Amino acid sequence: MSKFAQRGLAALFAAALAASPALANDVKIGDLVLEHPSSRATPPAARTGAGYLTIRNHGAEADRLVAVSCDCAEASEIHEMTMENNVMRMRQLAGGLAIPAGGSAELKPGGYHLMFIGLKAPFVEGEMVKATLTFEKAGQADAMFKVGPLGGMAGHGAMKPGQTNHSGHKSN
Repeated sequence: MSKFAQRGLAALFAAALAASPALANDVKIGDLVLEHPSSRATPPAARTGAGYLTIRNHGAEADRLVAVSCDCAEASEIHEMTMENNVMRMRQLAGGLAIPAGGSAELKPGGYHLMFIGLKAPFVEGEMVKATLTFEKAGQADAMFKVGPLGGMAGHGAMKPGQTNHSGHKSN
């Protein structure tokens, strides 16, 4: 293959990656890559929202997500959801979330996630929510969370009528 053809293929590949919606809001900070930050729309009166993403550590040292902040809410926390005796339990991870060397941490419904408490406005489908994630070693990174439809999105569970959310309120 000629050098001209190789350059053309490389340019085409780079353009395809840049245009890819799946990669549009990924963020790299040091050895970490924050992949597919997303959230879901909230009802107008909702007081809480959540953030999901995968954090990949391509480095030889573990890191730790130690804090999250967002102008969208009065408080932001790193949470874990577990099931104990058929009861859903939510708790803040006071020590943060470990990101193993050469590994990843997935924040998703039903497990680890970011919690935005005291929303200042509803999350609206199609909009972006900016949050700052702070890591023990890598430092701070801003991530844009793409808001999907109310009630869930691909790969993200939805709260069913009668379930209790983080603030103790039941859905309709």
